[in-house]
Amino acid sequence: MCGICGELRLDGAPADPGVLAPMLARLARRGPDAEGRWHEGPVALGHRRLAIIDLSARANQPMRDPDTGCVLVFNGTIYNWPELRRTLEGRGHRFRTEGDTEVILKAWAEWGEGCVERLHGMFAFGLWDPRARRLFLARDRLGIKPLYYTLDRRRLRFASTAQALLAADGVDTAIDPVALHHFFTLHAVVPAPRTILAGVRKLAPAHTLTVPAEGARRFALRRYWRLVARRPQEGPRTEEEWVEAVRAALVRAVERRLRIADVPVGVLLSGGLDSSLLVGLLAERGARELRTFSVGFEDVGAERGSEFEYSDLVAERFATRHHRWRIPNEAVLERLPEAVEHMAEPMVGQDAVAFYLLAERVSREVKAVQSGQGADEVFGGYFWYPRMMAEPETLPEIERFRRHYFDRDHDEFLRMVTRPWRGPDHTGAKVAALLAAQEGETFMDRVLALDVTTLIVDDPVKRVDNMTMAWGLEARVPFLDQEVVELAAQAPPELKLRSGGKHLLKRIARGLLPDAVIDRPKGYFPVPALKYVRGPFLEFMREVLHSPACRARGLYDRAYVETLLADPERHLTRIQGSKLFHLALLELWLQRNVDGATKA
Repeated sequence: MCGICGELRLDGAPADPGVLAPMLARLARRGPDAEGRWHEGPVALGHRRLAIIDLSARANQPMRDPDTGCVLVFNGTIYNWPELRRTLEGRGHRFRTEGDTEVILKAWAEWGEGCVERLHGMFAFGLWDPRARRLFLARDRLGIKPLYYTLDRRRLRFASTAQALLAADGVDTAIDPVALHHFFTLHAVVPAPRTILAGVRKLAPAHTLTVPAEGARRFALRRYWRLVARRPQEGPRTEEEWVEAVRAALVRAVERRLRIADVPVGVLLSGGLDSSLLVGLLAERGARELRTFSVGFEDVGAERGSEFEYSDLVAERFATRHHRWRIPNEAVLERLPEAVEHMAEPMVGQDAVAFYLLAERVSREVKAVQSGQGADEVFGGYFWYPRMMAEPETLPEIERFRRHYFDRDHDEFLRMVTRPWRGPDHTGAKVAALLAAQEGETFMDRVLALDVTTLIVDDPVKRVDNMTMAWGLEARVPFLDQEVVELAAQAPPELKLRSGGKHLLKRIARGLLPDAVIDRPKGYFPVPALKYVRGPFLEFMREVLHSPACRARGLYDRAYVETLLADPERHLTRIQGSKLFHLALLELWLQRNVDGATKA
């Protein structure tokens, strides 16, 4: 797990190795163990390393294959690298390290662009092939690892975060009006390739981008994987068969993420079903001295700020080496701007700050953790899924989706922004197209597939990567294992949504976890002070939205802002987020990360 960056000149000029320094400085916290740079001709590559596999200096990056001359910078973990290595050795390839980075280089030498189909894990990488004079960029199937880029006629630059690209200057920092619409209607999700900034783009999950040094006209964008959400012709049929199949796939996923590491791997234990099940499966398979970590916050009114009563039950049952921390609201408010500064894109999920503060403490104990992200999307755990399914089938699919998910309808968006930012319903058109493009048998198959392949990528998955890597902590997400996701997508939606959601996981957990954890009401990773905005939090957001920078930016209609400030708790989204926090968060992110950046 690391931070990567690079530049490829497209105009025949040599790359500027000096551009790597500011980019690597912004990536330093993603990779505190080593820094590496390499440049030759039109390309310069940089790397910050978090050493998880093969801790020796031989595995530092950029890594060059002496047999082919290819050079790689890689962020992530390939869980099937031992099997791939044996296959490649059988084909005559020789290895000098004991890790997954070199396996990618040799896989490229053997299979070229087809190497990505053979990689099982989370990854984003840039590989320079000097013989073909082309740069190859790739991102994993579920977008667990980020990859941003900027492009003009002279050069392409890429990095693990938008901040690293901004540090290199020359980026168009104007707000993308289409992305702005997505941001405020899709819970801050801006589907690839867009970001909130016009000059910063991101490679979509399950895609590769081949960039010849000769120039942009010969770029090749390829999608190498699609999720198929249809009943299998062969495989599980009955509920019992589905339970057993999913259980077996999950066991393999958690074991891979424990075994493929040369450092201890802990578990972020929220007290919910998902993370508790990870602990239970690992303990059942004989994992010893499991390290578990929980965080809690202050209650606000009836909203609980911690789930310790449940996480304690799990830690006690499996005798884990448990750590838990309770963080007061004043610490949340004090550290909020710092957390926002480490968001590669603005994120409104309240648990982003929770993960940031938790990761700070966990990183002092371990370098890698397993986390339960993805279970709700893969196995149908959210309350809005049954509501969508209950809508009349005669309604257009976009309307069935919009009524229960969109944070704001288009009419409200038009009231929220000033005249220059008013335009068509970009999000309605985008989501309708995305739903129609899913390979799903039913409406709910397509909804869940859209969530897993698009919405989750730029919401909980991105939050976990950003907030953990800000402290040099690798987060592994077994519920987003390729095998688990592909299997679950084929299961009937009504089976997944039974029992109030995640029926298959509840069946697997029964008898393994305490009943209180399985049967509890659905919880989230709560920071109530960012949902029910009161007191110092309200004053803080008022200051942000009344600031000269916010007024000069001119995004928000002032009457709309004052309506939210007057009574923020009356204005929650359909999925229970604070609309006031959304406005303040975007403005704060722009102030902390963009204001002052050079416009191209």
